[in-house]
Amino acid sequence: MIHPSAVVEEGAVIGQGCRIGPFCHVGSEVILHDRVELKSHVVATGATEIGEETLVFPFSVIGEIPQDLKFRGEKTRLVIGARNRIREHVTMNTGTEGGGGVTRVGDDGLFMAGCHVAHDAQVGDRVILVNNAALAGHCVIEDDVIIGGLSGVHQWVRIGRGAIIGAVTMVTNDVIPYGLVQGPRGKLDGLNLVGLKRRGVKRSDITALRAAFQMLAQGEGAFQDRARRLGDETQSDYVREIVAFVLGDSDRSFLTPG
Repeated sequence: MIHPSAVVEEGAVIGQGCRIGPFCHVGSEVILHDRVELKSHVVATGATEIGEETLVFPFSVIGEIPQDLKFRGEKTRLVIGARNRIREHVTMNTGTEGGGGVTRVGDDGLFMAGCHVAHDAQVGDRVILVNNAALAGHCVIEDDVIIGGLSGVHQWVRIGRGAIIGAVTMVTNDVIPYGLVQGPRGKLDGLNLVGLKRRGVKRSDITALRAAFQMLAQGEGAFQDRARRLGDETQSDYVREIVAFVLGDSDRSFLTPG
């Protein structure tokens, strides 16, 4: 169903059961998979693909060019997964040639009003960005992350799976999986224990994560050295995930427990 006031440019691919509301503009390179709904006044442009059953609320702009002065009009893309909820005034940009060319958003995310996903960001599944949170270019946000309202994530930062960022927080360094970060200049204050319990993580793994956090916070040697020792000693897959994250490639240093 396409409202008479909507503009759908020739070349756009519209899946079965899509609904395009009043005053929407869908560009010629856009692909809407089955049952996507653009409520009203939505701009979907550029080489943008929106996954099935995603719902986009009024005044969102999806697939515009990057806010990057190095961008010179090269062909880049935005790929959004299935069943996302993209609320009012959200902006998501395509990638840049220097950043891999693709901005990706996973499945089942909630992007509340006023959020921004910048060029070349890689966002996982079940991610929640609360109102007016902003991701800078090249960020990697793994699955099940929650980023509080009015928070910002610096370019190139990685946030590990299951981490939670408090409201009004500036995150300038990588965050370990399951970490809890809060404060105006984000500090790693502990683990996202509430999230772990809600997902049914076993008590033994939570105990192992607590011990691992204490070792990372207070053990001897550099942060990466402590992580390597953890990897040698632990039997928990959750702790091994933190170790792999810490020892992985990064363009930023880590927020360390204080």
